[in-house]
Amino acid sequence: MDIRIGNGFDVHKLVEGRDLILGGVKIEHEKGLLGHSDADVLVHAIMDAILGAMAKEDIGYHFPDTSDEYLDIDSRVLLRRVYAMVKEEGYTISNIDATIMMQRPKLRPHIDEMRANIAKDLELNIDRVSVKATTTEKLGFEGREEGVSCMASTILLK
Repeated sequence: MDIRIGNGFDVHKLVEGRDLILGGVKIEHEKGLLGHSDADVLVHAIMDAILGAMAKEDIGYHFPDTSDEYLDIDSRVLLRRVYAMVKEEGYTISNIDATIMMQRPKLRPHIDEMRANIAKDLELNIDRVSVKATTTEKLGFEGREEGVSCMASTILLK
């Protein structure tokens, strides 16, 4: 059996005038994430973890921010495209584990919906998708509420 581990990381700046979307969930907040797409750091980190496990570059390679095709695109659309690559390569996803780092708002009320969205897009049981959120105790750019970061890991099997 071929077992692959992938890690992904993403960061986006918080700005006024944009929606805050994490795991495909629109979260009420005075700021949103700046990016070429919807800037969903959770989905972006997961995609990079999956692509990394397959040694297939990263999301910037597959979905460049220089292309108008991806301007303001729903990141879940891209996640489904990455999952199609997983199936084409003959892999199955064992699990996803992700941690979002931001000071506020509290994400606990939205975690289950994020997990459900990701599980649906990746055709996984929800118990195979872990999403956690933490603050950085007011340290760093996340603590100063300048941005949001996310790291994700996955195991792929073939």
